Amino acid sequence: MAMKIRLARGGSKKRPFYAIVATDARMPRDGRFLEKLGTYNPLMPKDSEDRVKMNMERVQYWIDQGAQPTDRVARFLEVAGVRPKTERKNLKKAVPGKKATERAAAKAEKAAAPAEEAASE
Repeated sequence: MAMKIRLARGGSKKRPFYAIVATDARMPRDGRFLEKLGTYNPLMPKDSEDRVKMNMERVQYWIDQGAQPTDRVARFLEVAGVRPKTERKNLKKAVPGKKATERAAAKAEKAAAPAEEAASE
């Protein structure tokens, strides 16, 4: 059985609240889980201790049993010092989008047109 440590969403509309749970990977996000390991409240300030709460003993138990944390939970574990920090690369971060590229090309054409007219005179 493939185990995951992941977030299960709770809370009302526009007011998210997540439970950190150990579950079978085949179960739905908010479906059946084996154990609740902690909570995550994204509405709290980032420096608040109550933003992420985890029972580290149980988290370590499930990791030892072969459970794989999802990306977000893995980041929580990195902050807690349980997992080593991993290098992440966002290769598309600095690349402008399609529309921005088109606007830049149009602007360059406009700027080049008066320069060509002045050169031909």
